[in-house]
Amino acid sequence: PTTMKEADGFLFAFVLDGKGGGRALDWDGVRAWTKEEGVLWVHLDRTGPAAQRWVHEESGLDTVSAETLLRVEGNRPRVHRTGDSLLVSLRGINKNEGEDVDDMPAMHMWIEEDRIISLRRRRLLAGNNIREDIEARRGPKNSSEFLVAMTDYLVKPIIPVVADLDDAIDALQQEVLTTHGERLRHRLQEARQEAINFRRHIAPQRDALVRLQVEQVGWMSTLDRAHLREIADFTARYVEDLDAARERAGVTQDELNNQLAERMNKTMYLLTIVSALLLPPSLLTGLFGINVGGMPGTENAWAFAVVALTIPVLAVVEFWALRRLKWI
Repeated sequence: PTTMKEADGFLFAFVLDGKGGGRALDWDGVRAWTKEEGVLWVHLDRTGPAAQRWVHEESGLDTVSAETLLRVEGNRPRVHRTGDSLLVSLRGINKNEGEDVDDMPAMHMWIEEDRIISLRRRRLLAGNNIREDIEARRGPKNSSEFLVAMTDYLVKPIIPVVADLDDAIDALQQEVLTTHGERLRHRLQEARQEAINFRRHIAPQRDALVRLQVEQVGWMSTLDRAHLREIADFTARYVEDLDAARERAGVTQDELNNQLAERMNKTMYLLTIVSALLLPPSLLTGLFGINVGGMPGTENAWAFAVVALTIPVLAVVEFWALRRLKWI
């Protein structure tokens, strides 16, 4: 159930103690916080009216930065430096029930040396993961470690999802080679679309992480920059894997289309042969089926048997002629 705090956009807040733990705050504690207490982390739902009001009126952010933090999901992953502060927008795997996993929600963050503001609209596990780490006293000690932890929690869940997508395309490739089914077309299209959707979010995230590791802010340590570089390398590899998955899905779909087209051509070929073989007998039966005077054999008891035997003989002769001409 949604609490009153969650309804107004306040999810939770902590003052980091510099040792991996922290002290939980409510709205009053956030408003009363001072830099001397430690690094403040405020985690908000950006759709909440109280959260929006606090960001606009009480956070001290300029209008452009506040509007960017509160912007809807359309934001591409990005990094923007303002003085010694960073505005970071990244995306994570969607694990919300009833939603597509490739529809990746955004996490917007304003990070200073002594204050962190993070906002999301749809639920992301990364914020709760860091909260659990702080409560277990193994969380980030400062803003630099927080940025690394949040980035890591957003990127790591992508690994199994991309691996599952890759395995699914492998299975479809094998199925195309061993079976013939039109139902594979829809599954291939879904896999290809999923790869495209993931890449649409992860490719700009790769660029944002590359930019993040080179931004010159005084509070980011050399070790944390190295960690961000490693995460950026992982993300770049995911993009390459998604490109490969998309291409493999496309090649597999082309192979399936070729198989279906070949089956259709064989079917039409057989129908054409049958039609050609039946054409002379059809003409013969049509001629003998007309009700006009002068039809031969009307008074002969053996006439029907002769016509019946003539029809298969014509078919055999025609088949021999077509084979002789190498038309079949």
